[in-house]
Amino acid sequence: MSSLSSLAQLLGQRPKRLALLEQIAVQGSITRAARAAGLSYKAAWDAIDELNNLAEQPLVSRSVGGKGGGGARLTAAGERLLALHQRLQSIQTQLLQSLDDDADLQLLGRLMLRTSARNQLSGRVREVRPLGHNDLIDIELSGGPHLIAQITHASTEQLQLAPGNSVVALIKAGWLHLQAPEESVPLGLNQLEGRVMQILNADNGPVEVRIAMASGQTLCALVDPPRLNALRLNTGTLIRACFSPVQVLLGTLP
Repeated sequence: MSSLSSLAQLLGQRPKRLALLEQIAVQGSITRAARAAGLSYKAAWDAIDELNNLAEQPLVSRSVGGKGGGGARLTAAGERLLALHQRLQSIQTQLLQSLDDDADLQLLGRLMLRTSARNQLSGRVREVRPLGHNDLIDIELSGGPHLIAQITHASTEQLQLAPGNSVVALIKAGWLHLQAPEESVPLGLNQLEGRVMQILNADNGPVEVRIAMASGQTLCALVDPPRLNALRLNTGTLIRACFSPVQVLLGTLP
């Protein structure tokens, strides 16, 4: 199954994500599309980040601060996804009509898991390197950057990971440590670079920093205010996100 088909199925599990894409195509504005889809402005940004990160190509092209709170349009890949989803919905309807046992539906519901990890990055396995009872999984993300995940050998077998397989890397926002590009990175840590896209201050606690990578994927990091002040971050600032291979969780799409 192609990655676009897998993403269309995942999108079908989250109807508001689909509604948001449909409204972006109609409204051309993140604010208006979010309102029409029944999402908050922040939730809409989160949804767009998630979808762009999971796709091999960005599904939504956006501009910050446009009319109505930020302009947005579907890319060619986003338009293809909507058309594909309509076809998959028809197939899904036929499948569900063929199921006459509620237990089957309950099983499907348990398999359709969601995750609390803010960063969900799609990529392909480049190499699996044994390390004792663990494996180091070298993953190439969409657009070229790569990262390393350390998981148990049993997990590698369960996920059936092998070079060329599609995979999703899950990283919690609080696990990302932001550094200026000129700072040295401790040996063995992953590092992804990008430019600050948004800084969302909270009344108290960590500040949310959204980072746009050159690949079109987006990272979300939670930064304590003192560290944020030390980095002197502003929109457009080049920044590096570092994290350990053991802090990368892996999943595969249906």
